[in-house]
Amino acid sequence: MDHNLLMRLGIADMNSGVCAGDWSKSPGGPTIVSVNPATGERLAAVVTASRADYDACVARAVQSFGSWRSMPPPQRGEIVRQLGHTLREHKRDLGRLVTLETGKILSEGEGEVQEMIDICDFATGLSRQLYGLTIATERPQHRLFEQWHPLGPIGIITAFNFPVAVWAWNAAIASVCGDSMVWKPSPTTPLTAIAVQHLVNRTTATHNLEGVFNLCIGSDAEVGRWMAEDRRLPLISATGSCSMGRSVAQAVGARLGRSLLELGGNNGLIVTESADLDLAVRAILFAAVGTAGQRCTTLRRLIVHQSVERPLIDRLVAAYRSVPIGNPLEEDTLVGPLINEAAIEQMQDALKASSEQGGELIFGGERLERPGHFVRPAIVRAHAEMPIVTKETFAPILYVMTYQNLDEAVRVHNQVAQGLSSAIFTDRLSEAEQFLSAAGSDCGIANVNIGTSGAEIGGAFGGEKDTGGGRESGSDAWKAYMRRQTCTINYGTDLPLAQGVEFRLTE
Repeated sequence: MDHNLLMRLGIADMNSGVCAGDWSKSPGGPTIVSVNPATGERLAAVVTASRADYDACVARAVQSFGSWRSMPPPQRGEIVRQLGHTLREHKRDLGRLVTLETGKILSEGEGEVQEMIDICDFATGLSRQLYGLTIATERPQHRLFEQWHPLGPIGIITAFNFPVAVWAWNAAIASVCGDSMVWKPSPTTPLTAIAVQHLVNRTTATHNLEGVFNLCIGSDAEVGRWMAEDRRLPLISATGSCSMGRSVAQAVGARLGRSLLELGGNNGLIVTESADLDLAVRAILFAAVGTAGQRCTTLRRLIVHQSVERPLIDRLVAAYRSVPIGNPLEEDTLVGPLINEAAIEQMQDALKASSEQGGELIFGGERLERPGHFVRPAIVRAHAEMPIVTKETFAPILYVMTYQNLDEAVRVHNQVAQGLSSAIFTDRLSEAEQFLSAAGSDCGIANVNIGTSGAEIGGAFGGEKDTGGGRESGSDAWKAYMRRQTCTINYGTDLPLAQGVEFRLTE
C-alpha cells in the first residue's frame, strides 16, 4: 500500500469510519478490513459505526439542515464548485485508490473521479436553475404557481462497484437543493469513502460548515436498515441489488417515506442484419467485460440476427482472446479482478447452470491461476427460455441468442424482470425508431449504435421494473431531492372559488 498516497488523501493515520461534522475518535462498531481484490493484500482496517454513532450522524445532519436550507442556492452551488476543484487536484490519487480497492482498471478509476467532477460542475449550474412554474388560473386577481423547497436530511446507500461516483450523483445534486445527508458506503470499499469525506471536509472547513455531508460506515447491512426505518430521513437513495432494494423500499414505504432506487440490470443488446459489425464488436467488448462485468449497465444478453451470428461470434472470440487481464494499475490492462471469492463462485454457479439448461460455453469462464480474484470473461451460446438468462450474475458472462425478426428480438429483450439499459445496432432508421418507440425497449436507458454502459451525467440515469424506477444525475432528477409546493395568491378583494362553487351566506 502506498503510504504517500494515503497521506495526500489525508487517511494515512485514520481508521474511523464515522464522520458527523467531525471524525468520531472511537466508533463503537466492529472493525472491517479493506482488501485489494487484485492481490489479496490487506489495505487497512476501519472501525465501523454503532447505533449511537449512527444516531449522532443523523442528529448532526438534522441540525445542519436548518441553516443549510436557508443559504441561497447559488451560494450552495459555489461550495459544490469548490468541491469539484478539490477533486480535480486529487483526481489521480483518488482514482488510484478506487483501483486499489475495487480492482477496476486505472483509467476507469480516474474516470469515476472525473464523473464526480462533472456532476459538481452540473450541480453548480443547477443551483441557479431550480425553476418553479407559473400556472394559468381560472380565478380573477389570483396568481397560481409552483415552487420547490429542500426536502430534508437524506440517506445515501452506495455499492462497491462505483464507490464514489454514485455518492457524488446524489450528494452534489442534493446539496445544491438544500439537503444535508448521511452516506453509508459498501463495507467492501470503506477507504475510498473515507478519502472522499476528507476532501469534502477540506472544502467545507473554509466556510465553517459542518454536518452537511456525513459518513457512517457499517460492517454489514444493519446501518442501511436503520436508515430505511428512520423517519428523520425523508428520502433514501439506495444503489445495489434488487433484493436489497425490495428490503429498503418496504421499510421506507412502511413509514411513507420516499425511495430512490437504482438496482440490478440484466441488460440486452440487439444486433440486426444491417448492423456495422466492427462498430458493434467494439461496443460489445467494453459493455460486456469492462469493470470485469461488475457494472449495473454491463451487457449480459446479446440478441443477434441469425444471419450474422457466426461472423459476429468469430469476431467476439478473437476480441476476447486479445483482452489483457491482470494488474489493474498497469496501463495495458483492460480487465481486472472480480471483487471477491463469492463473486467467482457465483460466476461458476451460473456457468454450470447454463450448461445444465442447454447452453454452450464458447469461450472463457475459467479462474486464472494467479493471486487475486481473476477470471476469463465468458461467452455462452444460449436460448431465451433458459432460466439463468433471466437472472443477473454480477460477473463477465455474455449470453448470445439469435432471432429471426425484430418483433421477436424485442420480445426476448423485454422478457427479463430488470429494465435498466438497452441498445440496438442497426443502419436502418425504421429499426432504430421501433426500438425507441413505446412498443420497443422497456428500459430506462435505450441506445442506438452504442453499448449499454458509459452513460453521461447530463441525462437522468435509472431504470424500470425491478431496477427500481429511480432517476439520478442529470436532466430533472434534482426534483427527487426537493418538495413541491403549489401556491395561490389572491391580490383582490373578492373570494371566488374554483370550479364555480358558490358558498355565500344570505344576508
